[in-house]
Amino acid sequence: MAKKKTKKSSSGSKEVLVVASKVKAYVKKKGCMTSKDAIEALSNTVYDALDAAIARAKANNRKTLKAQDL
Repeated sequence: MAKKKTKKSSSGSKEVLVVASKVKAYVKKKGCMTSKDAIEALSNTVYDALDAAIARAKANNRKTLKAQDL
């Protein structure tokens, strides 16, 4: 069976973690437009937040990420 291709950001290193259509719909509802760069930047912000939360969980000797880590 063929492997499913994943969409990569322009840098090619990370997969986009946000649903672009949902983000664009929300932003449009608020009266603005969304560029592709904004989606990638938001995804990178999510990666940064998750990395920090993972580090916090590990520092507390946990393998489970909790809301308090975010």
